[in-house]
Amino acid sequence: MSTLKDQLRTDLTSAMKARDKDRAGTLRMVMASITEAEVAGKEAKELTDDEIITILTREAKKRREAATAFAEGGRTEQAEKETAEAAVITEYLPAQLSAEEISDLVSKAIAQTGAAEEGMRAMGKVMGVLTPQTKGRADGGAVAAEVRKQLG
Repeated sequence: MSTLKDQLRTDLTSAMKARDKDRAGTLRMVMASITEAEVAGKEAKELTDDEIITILTREAKKRREAATAFAEGGRTEQAEKETAEAAVITEYLPAQLSAEEISDLVSKAIAQTGAAEEGMRAMGKVMGVLTPQTKGRADGGAVAAEVRKQLG
């Protein structure tokens, strides 16, 4: 069993014992998503930590987008709830890259692939190099925006 899944299960138990309903509810949702991914497909499988990080990243992104939508709709209470859930999920993700670190990685990837001369046509090539390096540590949209900026 993956250590990240064990940690999530242990923290869920602790949150339930502490009667922390918000944290317990968020961790239950995350565990449900993990279980759903494990049983999806033709046969059940045990997820690796990397696969669980992918799920956590997706869930955190959903919460951030929902919080933005609720805030724009004037539903601040619901937006705060979604933001709090995203914060709980983010605790289990690797440390996020800063804008400077993303910019540095993009510069190195462009140099590595020789994409500077090709311009925007080489975006896929550059993103192919960057995606494994930034997975779970940076939002793909932010990375793509930086690649566009440096190539464009």
